[in-house]
Amino acid sequence: MDLIKITPNTERAKNILAMVSLLESRIKLQDPKTMSSLILADYYEIIKEIITALLLVDGYKTVSHKDLIEYISLYYKTVFLSHELIILNDLRILRNRIVYEGYNAPCSYLDRNEALFKQIISKCKDLLKNKISSLPNLSSSSL
Repeated sequence: MDLIKITPNTERAKNILAMVSLLESRIKLQDPKTMSSLILADYYEIIKEIITALLLVDGYKTVSHKDLIEYISLYYKTVFLSHELIILNDLRILRNRIVYEGYNAPCSYLDRNEALFKQIISKCKDLLKNKISSLPNLSSSSL
């Protein structure tokens, strides 16, 4: 795992949470029957950004999406179940196919897994919000 040690930054993490809220709003506006691939990519983006924010609060960053998933599987193994981590990695791979190959994911995949994506997002958000509220403001602007 390739992590870069940084100064923890809760302000950036809060900003990311605000952007995640916009992505969640965008999902609600999309038709799942015709836009399932875009919705899946948005779900992945939401989870990726929240985990990125979690790393920021913990004082790390990475450029690897695989490392994001590995990080939570190692450091938050009591929070996430193994099947959640597996579906997250599957979603990462699927998102890459959507973005880089123009793959059109079947609507049925979204139907089967959307509740689990929402559950993972909720866990990630709760974890991040709890960490932010328990730490002093360590943003770079306060240094």
